[in-house]
Parts: sequence; structure tokens; C-alpha cells
Amino acid sequence: MTTFTLPGLSAPAEIRVDRHGVPHLRAASQDDVFRVQGFNAARDRLWQLDLWRKRGLGLLAADFGPGYLAQDRAARLFLYRGDMEAEWAAYGHPRTRNIVEAFVAGLNVYVALTLERPDLLPPEFAALGTRPAAWAPEDVVRIRSHALVRNVASEVARAQVLARADAETDALRKGLSPPHATMPLGDLEPAHWPDDLLDVVRLATAPVGFDPARLAATRDAAWAWTRVDAHGNVGRETIAENPEPAGDGSNAWAVAPSRSATGRPILASDPHRAYALPALRYVVHLTAPGLDVIGAGEPALPGISIGHNGKAAFGLTIAPFDQEDLFVLDVDPGDPDRFRFDGGWAPIERVHERIPVRGEADEPVTLGFTRHGPVICEDRATAKAFAVRTVWSEPGAGAYLGSLAYLDAATPEAFGAALRHWSAPSVNQVYADVTGRVAWFTAGKAPIRPNWDGLLPVPGDGRYAWAGFHDGGDLPSRIDPGAGFVYSANEMNLPEEYPAEARKLGFEWHEPWRARRIRTVLAHQPQHAPADSQRLQGDDVSEPALRLAHL
Repeated sequence: MTTFTLPGLSAPAEIRVDRHGVPHLRAASQDDVFRVQGFNAARDRLWQLDLWRKRGLGLLAADFGPGYLAQDRAARLFLYRGDMEAEWAAYGHPRTRNIVEAFVAGLNVYVALTLERPDLLPPEFAALGTRPAAWAPEDVVRIRSHALVRNVASEVARAQVLARADAETDALRKGLSPPHATMPLGDLEPAHWPDDLLDVVRLATAPVGFDPARLAATRDAAWAWTRVDAHGNVGRETIAENPEPAGDGSNAWAVAPSRSATGRPILASDPHRAYALPALRYVVHLTAPGLDVIGAGEPALPGISIGHNGKAAFGLTIAPFDQEDLFVLDVDPGDPDRFRFDGGWAPIERVHERIPVRGEADEPVTLGFTRHGPVICEDRATAKAFAVRTVWSEPGAGAYLGSLAYLDAATPEAFGAALRHWSAPSVNQVYADVTGRVAWFTAGKAPIRPNWDGLLPVPGDGRYAWAGFHDGGDLPSRIDPGAGFVYSANEMNLPEEYPAEARKLGFEWHEPWRARRIRTVLAHQPQHAPADSQRLQGDDVSEPALRLAHL
């Protein structure tokens, strides 16, 4: 047994690690258990956490040199820069700020401990000659670029296709569902847009790689590291153009007792994220008065987002709502700090920052922001600029932190009410509880677009603007359906009676094959058992493959 001193605890707390490596944390209060969670997350995942913070805040060059300056600048464009009081209040839990503060305090205790005991550091720090840094609570929520949002890349691709062909051709690239007629392209002239239009967006969301050439990059070559390939690798300008990446898929379902071999509900959550070392998610068990949850969350966040609380279980998949748009700005040729808007001119606000660089002087950078969001590309030759409007700029859009609001939910109604505060990423949530009730909800900030569909870039001259967000209660859901089960696999699952064309949540969903297979299996199993869920999670039946084999 090892004993650590963790300042701020109201009473002694306990960490027990089982034979599967899962930590079970027990404390005398909820603040204490979240403090211990932060400490233990750092104990297990310090390199991952430190890299997560530095990548998100734009501080990589301080550790790894000039080759990371372009990525640092890109990340800073998408930080949350709004009111912090509104931010803390937006997550649906009255003590979100206190919980995050406790978590970060525990994390920082372990960071400080490594200064006294370098033997506690993961080996990556020695290999790259860096040290972990202390966190501020705001770091947890200001970093947005780890979240999954969409569909700027698809908007640009569609514009390029429509400029050269037609909507039928674009449907071969990405089908729309429900069926929808795309609005006209207009006079945006995408053929004249810069080839590097989306480089900043890709850089802001790219993982961190350690190419020896990048680590050795000089200041003169620093800004050449801007291109991102299909695997997320950052390279110099000579890297192949990044195609639109294939999205990850996930599966989840819940079976009611009426169809369960156990007489109790069965919930399965199967998030398909790429295997990595360390893993994207972190499994933990938290026990304190009024709190007893076990499951998986993000290592840098308090609580869990997938798991159960002894009364209710919950799992999720991505619901691909359209949460971002590209705006094309006509810049004043005589004044690059303003663009045409509403019959006049609106400012491009310039923010000047300095990025620390390892072993060298700081690098001054200038970031541009507009009422439409951060400026990702400026083309002085054509007097155009491009800005991204994204839910990341809104209070409460820190990825997965909205799960704090449902950790104590014991009814589908309470769970659904908590999800009204969920912002990003947009998700399907499946639910089951010990009373036998099952449910499916969608959750996430869904922009209201009064006069366009979000499928193409639009002019930034004031004709197009978000008009708030759909109320969470207006998003699709099902509680205790007659079929006796709910499921989700990222497919287009808006109910037939849902006003999809009016609300325009999104028209770009994943393929329906996995969802059809799940529905078929569950519908033909009147007595579904846990072993059946395990088999279904590993199922390899492919509808497209069967069609091809038939042909």
C-alpha cells in the first residue's frame, strides 16, 4: 500500500486498483472524490493529460520547438473566449465549477509531486526533455478542439463538386438523408478559393506527432508544417492533400425486460474510436455520499460519460448534427481589417498573442475574429476571407462535460432533462434503469438556420446567420417504446413524424447498414441475453458485402 498526501481533502480517501487495472476511488465527499480522480488520472495518464492541455491551448512549441508553431496558432483560434460565468453555468450542474476546480487541484498535486520525485514521471517526458505543467480550471473547458463537430469540410467539398458538376454527382460523394434538395451554390466561385482553405481547421484538430524532421525544424521552416494527411499526421507543404476523412462509427442499444432473457434491461455501448496508447477513454469508479458511478470518461474530465450509477445505465454514439458553417467574407481591398456586412462594413478584430518557443524568443502571432467566428484563411489577392461559425464558441460546449448533469439520474425523464444542457459533441444517448425503463435521446446544440440548410458555405454579408439553437426538448427522443428496445449506430434516425426539413438538424448521417443489422437481430430475439449483446458487438455481417456477393 502506498500513501500520498493530498492537500484539501476533508478526510482520508482510498484508491484501490482491481486486477483489470480499473481504479476504484472512495472519499468522504463528492468534492473529495473528484479531487482524488484528478490526482489518480495524473498518476495514470500524466503524459497524455499534459499533451492534451498543451495541444489544446497552443503551447506545443514551448516544449517541442518551432515546428509546432502553426499548430499552436490554429488551436488558439478555436479556444473559448467568452464569458466564464456563462460558461460554468451552461453545463446543467450547479456545481460544475467546483467539481472542475477540485479535479484540477488533485491533478496539480501530482504534477507538483513529480518535481520532488522525477521517478514518478512517465518516460515520454525524459525522452523528449519536457516537464508537465500545472493546470488552471479554465483550461479544462476553454479547450474545444478535442470535440467532434461537423460539417465544414463537407461544405467545401460540396461547393467544389457543384461548381464543376451537379447535386446528383455530389450524392455519390455524400448522400443526404432525409431526402433534401440542396440550395443553389450562388456566386461564391469556389474554383478561386485557396487550396489551403481548410489547413487551419485540420491543424487545430490534429493529434500531436513527433516526426524527427518536425522536432528539428528551424524558425525559418516553422510555418511549413501546416498540412494534415488522412491519418491526422502533420507535415510540410509537400504532404499529399488531405481527403475528407471517414468518420468513426459507434453502436449502442438498450433492451427492455419484456424482451430480455434476464427479466432486467440490458444496455450495450460500443464506441468505435481508434485504438491508441494511451486510450482515448479512461475507466474509473467514483464513490462518495450521493454518488456511486462507474464507467468511461475522458481522462482530462471529472466524472464519466458512459457507464452506470447503480440505478441507471447510459451509453452514447455520435448523432451527426450540423454544428458548424463556413462564411465567405468580401474584404475591403483598402482595409483588410473589415468586411462587407449589412450594406456597410464590419470589423475583423485582431488579437495579438505571443507563442513561447523552446530555446528561442517568443513568436508573435495575430488572430482574426469576426461576428461569424474565427478567420481561418485570408486571400489578399481576391479580397476574400473565410470564417468558421461553430458551437465551440458558445458557452457550455466543452466536450462531454455535460455528463456531470446526469450522473445521478434515476428516471428517463430526469436523464432527458439533464441532456437539455448538453452541447458537444452532438450525441445519441441510450438509457436503461433498474425499474425496467429504456429510452433514447438525441442531445447537442443544433443551430437554427432560418434561410439556409447548412450544406454549403454562405456569404458573410449578413444575409445568413444563426438564430439561436433548438431547445433540447425539441430534439428527437423515445421513452419506453412499444418495440421493447432502442438502438443507435450514427444512422439517420429522425422519426418519420419529426419536422426534419423545418429544423434542419443535419442531412449527413452515417451509412444505415450497422443500424439495420442491430434492429434485425434485436427484433428477432424475443429473449435477448447479455451473451447476445456480446455477439452483436462483435458481429461482422455486412449488408454491402452481401449485396456485392449477390451481384
